[in-house]
Amino acid sequence: MAFTRLHCSTVLFSHLRTCSLLLGSPLVSFSSLPLSRFANRRTPVSTSVANMDQNPTVDIVPPTRRKWKPVCLYYTQEKCTLMEDGSHLEKFNHNLELDLGVDELVLNKLRPQELDYLLVLDLEGKVEILEFPVVMIDTRNMKFVDSFHRFVRPTMMSEQRIGEYIEGKYGKFGVDRVWHDTAIPFKDVLQQFEQWLANHNLWEKVKGGPLNKAAFVTCGNWDLKTKVPDQCRVSKIKLPSYFMEWINLKDIFLNFYNRRATGMMTMMRELQMPTFGSHHLGIDDAKNIARVLQHMLSDGALMQITARRGSSASGDVKYTFKNRI
Repeated sequence: MAFTRLHCSTVLFSHLRTCSLLLGSPLVSFSSLPLSRFANRRTPVSTSVANMDQNPTVDIVPPTRRKWKPVCLYYTQEKCTLMEDGSHLEKFNHNLELDLGVDELVLNKLRPQELDYLLVLDLEGKVEILEFPVVMIDTRNMKFVDSFHRFVRPTMMSEQRIGEYIEGKYGKFGVDRVWHDTAIPFKDVLQQFEQWLANHNLWEKVKGGPLNKAAFVTCGNWDLKTKVPDQCRVSKIKLPSYFMEWINLKDIFLNFYNRRATGMMTMMRELQMPTFGSHHLGIDDAKNIARVLQHMLSDGALMQITARRGSSASGDVKYTFKNRI
């Protein structure tokens, strides 16, 4: 995306304000920053997040053994204009793999899976979808592959209602400004997401059908049973075919450990795992659910489809497990 000098200045100021709120540090004086190095910066929307700012020689250390820092929410949406600012890079994580490191000593417990990739999806937004984060994990080595993250602008709300809604939802995290800077309509989110899927050879629009050797993983059935079909109706688009089946991680957890977990926090407590980031910030929750998924894979859990929908958005959902949440 090409930024004009004026637009880049506006985004940069909002970026710095959001960073200061997240860290509790004073806002850097905007007038003291050179804008020339940002004015001509271009970040193509189609660029994969996993391929940006990656150092192939870096050692991935599990977050429990290093100082955790919040992820840059402009970066996750491929709109960070501070990639040359050392202070910003020091304060904010620009490599999601750092939060999803794998201890290779546990790989011998992995069992063969029918699926090659798992896409952890954790939506945010009760009235309309506000955030669409996906974290991609390779089942063959449990490693983080890539992520897709977009803030979503509601289509049926007034601007005043949107402002109130976002202040209530994201103001407490100090990221309401980044939401306003980056949010796009759900229809545009799906178009970009489908290109992301195609880049990973997970789905082709001309062929349709389910994902190729991959499945969504959700913490419950609400995301794909209820919310995505509802949002598609509001946005007046057909429910895409790749949303017709999914894995409810809570059902897998129940049947594998014989322990009932009502949500992400319960699973993490049961597995004695610390949480990182802000609960109900979608990208942070998706990463934490992905960490639970990695833990379960390392324990030898088999990931199977737990729910399938009929041929349309209104089709009945059939569940494949007898014991389920």
